[in-house]
Amino acid sequence: MLSKKELEQQIAELKMDYINLQGDMEKLEQTGHAGSVAQAAERLEKMEKQLAELNKQLAAL
Repeated sequence: MLSKKELEQQIAELKMDYINLQGDMEKLEQTGHAGSVAQAAERLEKMEKQLAELNKQLAAL
């Protein structure tokens, strides 16, 4: 089991990755790369689930 500090660090890193991916998606949408946008959207969904799980673990501490 991860410590509170480790969980908080993972959450912070995941949030940064999420924000960066959102920015990348905007660029892909503007340049007409629909397939890449769909893949990025799937990655965002997975990240959201992972964030929810990490936050749940953090709340349980």
